[in-house]
Amino acid sequence: ECNKKDWFVRITVFTSNQPRHISLIKHLASISDEVFAVQECNTIFPGQVEDFFKRSSVMQDYFSNVMNAEKMVFGLPCFLPSNVKSLSLKSGDLNKVDMGILKPSLQSDYYVVFGSSFIKGDLINFLVANRAINIHMGLSPYYRGSSCNFWALYDKRPDYVGSTIHLLSRGLDSGPILFHALPKAEEIEPFLLGMYAVKSAHSGLVSAIETGAILKMDPEDQNKSLEIRYTRNKDFTDEVASKYLENPPTSQEVFQSLKNRDLSHLLKPYIT
Repeated sequence: ECNKKDWFVRITVFTSNQPRHISLIKHLASISDEVFAVQECNTIFPGQVEDFFKRSSVMQDYFSNVMNAEKMVFGLPCFLPSNVKSLSLKSGDLNKVDMGILKPSLQSDYYVVFGSSFIKGDLINFLVANRAINIHMGLSPYYRGSSCNFWALYDKRPDYVGSTIHLLSRGLDSGPILFHALPKAEEIEPFLLGMYAVKSAHSGLVSAIETGAILKMDPEDQNKSLEIRYTRNKDFTDEVASKYLENPPTSQEVFQSLKNRDLSHLLKPYIT
């Protein structure tokens, strides 16, 4: 059977510039000959610098926890491997970029989207036609929209922390599901749990691409009637973050919730 060494494998990823996004680029680079990384950049100091999230003392407190957990799991921002060609954009600029600029990145074997802005126009048409894969941090169709794993924890449902690997669609997080990825059950504080969920998503997707299993998966349409929450960035306010920080799930509560997960409502759950 053919493997990576038998032909030139090229992957394009539309992502961002935080350590977790850089980690995915590096993992994809480890299983391919060439990676095109289109990075939409935000501040690497959320809460301290006004950007996608507002600047406030509460947000600074919240995101200091996020950044510490991210550093523990993914390290610090770093340079990319030599087989990666990158294009850096300001977050939100992707839909304004001429397709001609992106042309070198639109001749790949696989297209992956993780943490980009909402893609529209000719680019979304191209990506949908070429079976692009999206990593949604949240378990769809149950939690959709923005900051889904935060909202699962806010709802005291650590068992709904995970990711959905699905085919990209023109709607937000609504494409047919390939599989779900979840962190293993262990006694762990919730900010780290969120980062381990990201790590599990990366591991599951990279493994599926490397083995060719991703090409054999039958995508399953989402049942939107099962939706628990649909959230937007504007819903994540100082008041919400403050309330959560006052009473987050304990490590023991996280473990009990994960241990008692009902996996029957998930598709081909990948746990690591």
